[in-house]
Amino acid sequence: MAGIFEYFVVCGLGPEVRTLDGNKGFHGMGVMYLSSLLDQYPPSNHSLYPPPPPQLPTCVLPAGVEFYSSGFDSNDVSTFPRSYPIVLTEGDGSKIYVSCIAFRDPVSDDIAEAYRIPPNSFADKCICLVSRLPSFCMLRNALEELFALCFSPTGSSKPLWDVIEYMVSNVPLPTPGKDRVLFAIENCLLSVEAPPKEGLPHADISFQPLVECLDVDNLITFFTAVLLERRILLRSDKYSLLTLVSEAICHLIYPFRWQHVYIPLLFFSGVDYIDAPTPYMMGLHSGVDTSNLAMDGVVVVDLAYNRITTTEEIPPIPEPDLSSLRGDLLKLLHPNVVGIDAMKASFGNSSEQYPKVGNKPWGEDHDLQLRLIFLKFFASILGGYRNFIENTGTHVFNTQAFLKKRARSTNQPPEPMITQFLDSHGFLDYAERGLGSDENNSNLLDKLQDAIGRGQNPMSILPSSLVEPEIITISDPGVGISGSGAKYTYDRFPSNNRTEEQKEKRKQILAAASGAFDYSGSRHTPSSPSVLVGKDKAESLSPRERAAERERMVLDIKVKLQGLWLRLLKLGATDDPLSSFEYGTILALIESDAEGIGGSGFVECIREHIHSGWQCHLTEEQFIAVKELLKTAIGRATSRNDMPTIRDALEVSAEMYKKDANNVPDYVQRHLISLSIWEELRFWEGYFDYLMDRSSNKSTNYATQVTTQLILVASHMAGLGLHDNDAWYMIETIAEKNNIGNKQFIKLRGFLSHVQQLRISYWGISSVKAQSMSSFGLPSPHSHDSTDDDQQPAEASGVGRSWVQSMFSRDTTSRTNSFSRVRRWTSDSGTLAANENGTPRKQDLSSFGQKKIQTSVRMLRGHSGAVTALHCVTRREVWDLVGDREDAGFFISGSTDCLVKIWDPTLRGSELRATLKGHTKTVRAISSDRGKVVSGSDDQSVIVWDKQTSQLLEELKGHDGQVSCVRMLSGERVLTAAHDGTVKMWDVRTDTCVATVGRCSSAVLCMEYDDSTGILAAGGRDAVANIWDIRAGRQMHKLLGHTKWIRSIRMVGDTVITGSDDWTARMWSVSRGTCDAVLACHAGPILCVEYLMSDRGIITGSTDGLLRFWENEEGGLRCVKNVTIHNAPILSVNAGEHWLGIGAADNSMSLFHRPQERLGGFSSTGSKMAGWQLYRTPQRTVALVRCVASDLERKRICSGGRNGLLRLWEATINI
Repeated sequence: MAGIFEYFVVCGLGPEVRTLDGNKGFHGMGVMYLSSLLDQYPPSNHSLYPPPPPQLPTCVLPAGVEFYSSGFDSNDVSTFPRSYPIVLTEGDGSKIYVSCIAFRDPVSDDIAEAYRIPPNSFADKCICLVSRLPSFCMLRNALEELFALCFSPTGSSKPLWDVIEYMVSNVPLPTPGKDRVLFAIENCLLSVEAPPKEGLPHADISFQPLVECLDVDNLITFFTAVLLERRILLRSDKYSLLTLVSEAICHLIYPFRWQHVYIPLLFFSGVDYIDAPTPYMMGLHSGVDTSNLAMDGVVVVDLAYNRITTTEEIPPIPEPDLSSLRGDLLKLLHPNVVGIDAMKASFGNSSEQYPKVGNKPWGEDHDLQLRLIFLKFFASILGGYRNFIENTGTHVFNTQAFLKKRARSTNQPPEPMITQFLDSHGFLDYAERGLGSDENNSNLLDKLQDAIGRGQNPMSILPSSLVEPEIITISDPGVGISGSGAKYTYDRFPSNNRTEEQKEKRKQILAAASGAFDYSGSRHTPSSPSVLVGKDKAESLSPRERAAERERMVLDIKVKLQGLWLRLLKLGATDDPLSSFEYGTILALIESDAEGIGGSGFVECIREHIHSGWQCHLTEEQFIAVKELLKTAIGRATSRNDMPTIRDALEVSAEMYKKDANNVPDYVQRHLISLSIWEELRFWEGYFDYLMDRSSNKSTNYATQVTTQLILVASHMAGLGLHDNDAWYMIETIAEKNNIGNKQFIKLRGFLSHVQQLRISYWGISSVKAQSMSSFGLPSPHSHDSTDDDQQPAEASGVGRSWVQSMFSRDTTSRTNSFSRVRRWTSDSGTLAANENGTPRKQDLSSFGQKKIQTSVRMLRGHSGAVTALHCVTRREVWDLVGDREDAGFFISGSTDCLVKIWDPTLRGSELRATLKGHTKTVRAISSDRGKVVSGSDDQSVIVWDKQTSQLLEELKGHDGQVSCVRMLSGERVLTAAHDGTVKMWDVRTDTCVATVGRCSSAVLCMEYDDSTGILAAGGRDAVANIWDIRAGRQMHKLLGHTKWIRSIRMVGDTVITGSDDWTARMWSVSRGTCDAVLACHAGPILCVEYLMSDRGIITGSTDGLLRFWENEEGGLRCVKNVTIHNAPILSVNAGEHWLGIGAADNSMSLFHRPQERLGGFSSTGSKMAGWQLYRTPQRTVALVRCVASDLERKRICSGGRNGLLRLWEATINI
């Protein structure tokens, strides 16, 4: 029989002391430290129990571990123990309920000595009970009894961990509606039971904290935000309040379920999660600063001040349902104010439907009535919904038909709140769950609708509780018989009995911390029960014993790595490997270089898996995870000069691949080019020597043997994507050292040129560290050997794929093992003299490349808050009859610090030209012309500045919502759009609003204007693309089709492209007002769209990280190219005739090039959109980006980060 308790866990300060920033060691009392899992039952080596959730130590002590100079003080409330619940959510959506008690406990003597912590210090410790049963009260009571028993002056009759072991092992899970389990902790009797499954879900919490913290109106707003799946952040200075309110609101939306991220108590160091773009419900302590976060669209529920704030509108519940819900809540919460003594809600005609609890203190009856009020609300707004549930291939609920039926019954148009609710994941999940149910197995919502229709008492839908549950008593036979009245007392929470392996591991960690290699722990600690006899100190190990112990630990690490690797490959389709326990543990072992085999052990377990018959095919998510792990392993191996590990890592990376939508494989090895190790000549010399030494055919002609091995080296260089000039320089240098003849030189050069050309046709020009060698007199393979004007691209691509597959095959006759090298390889000679042809010295080449790489990306500092708007001044904006102005190419940024800054990229080191002050809230939109800059802000104002003097010229006020878009037009005019749903035209000269040229039913998020025709297009939260003819003063079309917010819009000529949160993009005709095509291949909202007039092609970027190229054919639009180099939402797509700039939310950028037909060899009958090839992408740095702007004329891309930094990349450097 399953037990109630899954684990008893102790978390706190472990033997490896680290700050929250990752710094090892003790750094003072005022610093917060990472929490570790100290003890648990069942133990970690128990084969029948999975390990506790890996995030448990971090979550149970959200602020971290703090040191104190004193412990518990009855006169100081701040030293009292704190009891609070938390809820963890696993990958499959199941919940784990944890009851916690945090308290100050003395620091262990061995830890204090190893880290030089002041004596008699205390630190945070937390004991936890973990269960799958949401019995919060029982968990809290049991844990408090264990805590009281530990520090009781009278002691316990059994050792504390024996009490814990018996309770966790023997208390069974009660049968819902049938059993009540009684068990005792020492002399305290506890009970637990579960209600019948036919009733409301088990909620062992009080709803009183929810209704005490929020008034009726805020409670309804909070409920609506949850129902519409917004991003919700709860704030309170009490841990328990955050969890209880989160659980309460989840029960009030029954029978629907919260489908998104759910973290009721967020650990302090995870505050960056708040900027996540997807829906979530999180709770954060009020003491955590969030002022530097953008918080766009986040619904902040402040429980301490009964306040809800958000930058996005929450549509209200329609009438009369809102009034009915509000009235029922007022009658329950404030019966005396309403003028009644008992609850008399209008569920039916009976006045005795509910117990009279109006004047009673809040109790279980109030909880039940509150839940029924909200269930009645759902029964009202979803009347007759069962008639619209369908089981078709495209949907399970006919939303449009239901909305039409509701509109007829209410005599009102479809309400936004109802429409958004029907599109939510929670409702769709509910509809899917109801497909297979019959009338006898219907849920409470269906039963309540039927009961109301028949005029019955709504309480009749709940199962009766007339049958008394069966009592199951669990008694501990060992209590009170442990000898002659022996008592166990403790002055600190005791540690569980550790295995010899755990003791040795603890000693090694502390020995490393203290620097004492002969460390002998096992001291008698005060945590031992007073009746136990102290143990002798363990004798130091001999060298032979230490060697044997290390071999055993190495084997243990290898076994663990093999298990973690296999589990990583078995994760489900909905699991994210990068956030999994397996990935995090492997990464930690590699980074810590556990026993010197962290990285090598990981690579070895992959190799063994391959040898056992694994086909090396990875999913998209696994591909990304393995790629990052191998990068880390190679980096660590390089720092240790570990040649075998690098060689093996490169070999396995060449074998593992994924397939795209066209079934074309992409190999892991290609993504390792960002490691600078591949640019060093001495590595390739060492690798070549390794190949020669292991060559099995010693009788072959020496020159032929050298050529064969160099061809293998060249194959791997191409597989990595190393630039052809770099590769030829190193191949040529090695060949000259080995004195091969001219014939072999020609063979090498031809092979290298061939494979480089095939690589480009297969992957595109994707080298991220390409360098121009023309100044050194090196021959160019493109101009002499590789270019074939008559070659058809389809044939080249096919040959390229065949070559790639053969190069990466496991056939040893056609491919050798991969290569390795070290970063600073020592050798007899320090430099390589220049050869007769002027080939540069190696040191000169290295320094040349490093100098270029260092100056390609610049960090522009000036903002103190997140960058929220970014604009590039184009030549078209500032061109006049005199010619180009100097400010073409400037970048203008806006931030949450309310400032607008102008940057000149040509002034290296002093790029900041001006700071414009005037806004009082976050800047959201920027535009400019020859002499002015215009900006829009959350303060609902639009400010016009003089670009030369930086003075504020005009402040345009008239919008009633935050300004989302601005556009500087000719004739001293400004076009603005805002969240009030209006688009306004302003005359800067008179400081007046000329006209409100467009009105939408909700916030405008994007707009496009053609100044030559006067056509305006705008879209936003109403999911409608509106087209106006401003000059004629009329609205041309309301383009309907999208079902969610329109995030992006692009208008070129008669064509409008829109991208929406419904995962689709649409192409519309302005003149006809019709939808010409629907683009529906993305797996997330489409944030940016681009249209190329010359090709009639479309480019879309989405939150799924994909960039898709669409080509217009006679039969419609077809996706001809997918780009997967970005792993985060695509924020910007800017296309010119031959250049394309891309920016993503993870601070990654890319520049694409489409050469002219005479240069690129593209056939006139081939796909033009597929001709875009990756030109260059900079090395990515970790940052969260909110906006991106591109200057294609100068090959610059700039991103604005949440940390206030602008990252400017100049792609022309390193060519």
